[in-house]
Amino acid sequence: MIWTWESVQEAASAIQARVPFRPEIGIVLGTGLGALVDQVERTGTVPYAEIPRFPRPTVEGHAGELVLGFLEGKPVAVLRGRTHLYEGYSPQEVAFPVRVLHALGCRLLVVTNAAGGLNREWRAGDLMVISDHINLQATNPLLGPNDERLGPRFPDMSRAYDPELVALAERCALEERIPLRKGVYVAVLGPSYETPAELRMLRLLGADAVGMSTVPEVIAARHLGMRVLGISAITDMATGEVVQPVTHEEVLRVARDLEPRFVRLVRRIVREMVL
Repeated sequence: MIWTWESVQEAASAIQARVPFRPEIGIVLGTGLGALVDQVERTGTVPYAEIPRFPRPTVEGHAGELVLGFLEGKPVAVLRGRTHLYEGYSPQEVAFPVRVLHALGCRLLVVTNAAGGLNREWRAGDLMVISDHINLQATNPLLGPNDERLGPRFPDMSRAYDPELVALAERCALEERIPLRKGVYVAVLGPSYETPAELRMLRLLGADAVGMSTVPEVIAARHLGMRVLGISAITDMATGEVVQPVTHEEVLRVARDLEPRFVRLVRRIVREMVL
């Protein structure tokens, strides 16, 4: 079983054998947001394919490599690309890399993603710090037997996104003069984009942005006791009112256009983090 303690330790040991480095901050880079790794003073890089049991991304915009090194003087482990439930992976497989980051030494996790904007006051190209999430993926990475070495049977999710880290992101954005929204992220299964009726429903539920990732990783991280910060890149407006076809190519284009602001914001946040 991929989610066992022993499997996590096997993967972490294989990484440390290649790159003897102990990171403290884990970063998951979403669709089209891989440029942050260019700012890392690399100690080593390990392709996912060379890590035991590590799931491999199949979607464009997800390179599939673990980058270890220093960002703004802080020891980081950066997942350049993630896997998704819609690729056919189980929720335990999707969460596996986060558990490996924890085994390597990370106690703080920064998750990022590309998302559709549901809030009518926003626009494509905005950045959003996640204040909370809604799980509509109809599954959970904690299904099945629980191993107390990974976390408790019933982990609390009332502070899924650390309020102090949210406040830090807002302060850093203000000081960097980068507009930053704050809102609720809703995760759906995908891979099809939502219908206009579905988008209107998600808005009524209280969501500000919609995507197909992140939530399994956050649940696993909180199960492990990690502090979590989430940032979404709003790559298209999905209000359900004006019907505009969405393509993966357009999502990638907008994500790359906003990357300079994203990179500057994340660098500033990491610089200001107290470990």
